[in-house]
Amino acid sequence: MPKHQHHLVAPLPEPQYQRAHQVISDIRTNGVTKERRDDLYNLIMELTETGTDFFFLEPLRRMNAGAMLQKMAKMGISSMLKGTRMVIHNVLKKADDEHIEGILVFLEEVLFEPESDA
Repeated sequence: MPKHQHHLVAPLPEPQYQRAHQVISDIRTNGVTKERRDDLYNLIMELTETGTDFFFLEPLRRMNAGAMLQKMAKMGISSMLKGTRMVIHNVLKKADDEHIEGILVFLEEVLFEPESDA
């Protein structure tokens, strides 16, 4: 869906991209278990942290913001991520297979391979 709309893009390290696809494939192939819910939770949190760093902290680094401003931003983001962890954990704990599939579809919609230079 996002490819057909304007969208923001955040870089994602190749290992994280591969892990995302592995988690999605593992859940679809082997079903939803507590361990796979934990894998999905960890993946979502890693992606959230990567995106948050890129969209909120990277601009500060690029503008050479002072150490105090960067520290304040990191504190605020840390608090936001703590709340996010609780919410994501509770959502995944209560999600049935259909809801998990919806999350997997969403992840596939937002994971893009790099464009080729051709």
